[in-house]
Amino acid sequence: MDMNQYLEVFIEESKEHLQTCSEQLLVLEKNPEDLSIVNEIFRSAHTLKGMSATMGYEDLANLTHKMENVLDAIRNSQIILTPELFDVIFLAVDDLEAIVMSIAEGGDGKRDVKNVVRQLQLIEKGESPVFSSIAETAAASTVHEKEVVTSGEYDEFELTVLQQSKEQGFDSYEISIDLREDCLLKAARVFMVYEVLEKSGEVIKSNPPVELLEEEQFDRKFTVTVVTKESSEELHKKIMKISEVEKVDINALNLDDLRHTANAKEEKKAAVDNQAQERNALLLSETKKQAPAKPASSKTIRVNIERLDILMNLFEELVIDRGRLDQISSDLDNQELHETVERMSRITSDLQTIVLNMRMVPVETVFNRFPKMVRQLARDLNKKVDLEIIGAETELDRTVIDEIGDPLVHLLRNAMDHGIETPEERLAKGKNEEGKILLKAYHSGNHVFIEIDDDGAGINKDLVLNKAFSNGILTKEAAATLTDKQIYELIFASGFSTADTISDVSGRGVGLDVVKNTIESLGGSVTIDSKENEGSIFLIQLPLTLSIISVMLVEIQKEKYAIPLSSIIETAIIKKEDIMNAHNQQVIDFRGNVLPLLFLKEIFEVPVHQEEEEFLSVVIVRKGDKLAGLVVDSFIGQLEIVLKSLGNYLTSAFAISGATILGDGQVALIIDCNTLIH
Repeated sequence: MDMNQYLEVFIEESKEHLQTCSEQLLVLEKNPEDLSIVNEIFRSAHTLKGMSATMGYEDLANLTHKMENVLDAIRNSQIILTPELFDVIFLAVDDLEAIVMSIAEGGDGKRDVKNVVRQLQLIEKGESPVFSSIAETAAASTVHEKEVVTSGEYDEFELTVLQQSKEQGFDSYEISIDLREDCLLKAARVFMVYEVLEKSGEVIKSNPPVELLEEEQFDRKFTVTVVTKESSEELHKKIMKISEVEKVDINALNLDDLRHTANAKEEKKAAVDNQAQERNALLLSETKKQAPAKPASSKTIRVNIERLDILMNLFEELVIDRGRLDQISSDLDNQELHETVERMSRITSDLQTIVLNMRMVPVETVFNRFPKMVRQLARDLNKKVDLEIIGAETELDRTVIDEIGDPLVHLLRNAMDHGIETPEERLAKGKNEEGKILLKAYHSGNHVFIEIDDDGAGINKDLVLNKAFSNGILTKEAAATLTDKQIYELIFASGFSTADTISDVSGRGVGLDVVKNTIESLGGSVTIDSKENEGSIFLIQLPLTLSIISVMLVEIQKEKYAIPLSSIIETAIIKKEDIMNAHNQQVIDFRGNVLPLLFLKEIFEVPVHQEEEEFLSVVIVRKGDKLAGLVVDSFIGQLEIVLKSLGNYLTSAFAISGATILGDGQVALIIDCNTLIH
């Protein structure tokens, strides 16, 4: 059977199951006594194992199978949860994720997982816990061979325990107990039966399982299997002494018969497995076809991102043509054409909203990998850190999502390494030994804000200033005029670091220039606020989308340029005589502040065709706390434009972030205000 047709569904579902494993492992680490969490992880691992085997990815299926064995032993209380055990399971999940990513990129799903398999096998053997009873000792020596395969009423593991018990001189009995019909506290009677049996030997199995017995999820009868050196008569006598027990049947187990039944069951299972593989393949094929069973459930389909990119490109062309129609309508001055173009504009605006929303992706897709990263980093640094995530459902355009992951990783690593103190240092400062990092995302207007807030040591202003002096970034005279925020922003300078030593986990500052450049290349900004010994906040502002933006269209001589509205504070008309000179820079007095002027015709070397007027048109733009005035010849007006890349040959064009095609067919260059101000 050709499985390639199911590959996309397999990859998506595998990622979902692995994400569930990662999230639930983090929850389990904080609540190790809650075995229901283990069941959730086990179900995801079990499903992934079956899917992988069906698709023919042996390394993925085998590693998942080994992890499944360990999880099964955990949920059956045969293995004690330890930090080292969690480390190994997280390593296994990392390898599984790497295999799935390899398959998604067209690989064969092969990976060397011998190390993590060997560690899982050691855990399966149960070498770390101390085993005190017969059943636990047998489990320690055989749990690594355990398969969740029922043979009659006993699986392979239980048969092995019974066999080893027999070799040590113990007898095996299956005991059926009937409670009286008027028994009110069935769970209490079950407990008393178990108490009697555990004093006489070891309980190997119960039917129904213990969980259902404790919840009284059975009628009146239950069965237990025990190994003991006491006779059946002695056991019968002891159990019958328990009030409200009506009947007790005890049967000695014949292990040869059970083993024969097990072999027959295994043969039957092999046939069933073959059928199951075919059934799984069929289920995969039906995933795309079947409608949800419940009418109230949401109806969604998975769409390849390439199709959305094509749809976006087609819509961008439609926006360009809409602009051209506007221009033609204006030139012809035809009322019917005006009305048609206006209606088309409304429809395309609605369509634009739909198309952009289709490309929106929750930041959860980026945030999901951080809890596991923070956990491992905390162990490496011997720190205690609690990461809280708020607003993971906040949506961003996919193009922004693809780029924002690495800057966030860098900021989190710096917060962990240089921000959060060691438990000893925190206790000495009167803080809780566990540091806290808040990762928060939220919408505001046409932007998304992402905060990284830690309650660590904060930023030492004196240390930053001294480093800036020694690196030649700043003079002491200039430093006297800086605000606290401006001092903090010095750590964004290239190569700046306050770390005493360079490590794999950089000190706060190393590489932050790359973080800032990446965010600004997305049309965003990053600011810092900090208080020594109380913590720091990094605030990232990002546009919702990069494809279609609102701009102010301006003219410089005969050429047209577009300035993004997100960078503009306001526009102004100034007299030429109001321009002053300061430090070889032309400036104006803008509401009590000195505002530097940038003449775009000089920066872009635009040929001069006419003399300057007495009055100058100025666009006031901002980058962070810095303002500047861009001098242009005239304002044309506000416009929604499609951002087009300049291509590989024009990447060095100074202060130009892209281009667009206007309604009259002309090309307008889009100005990068951040670069100009910098």
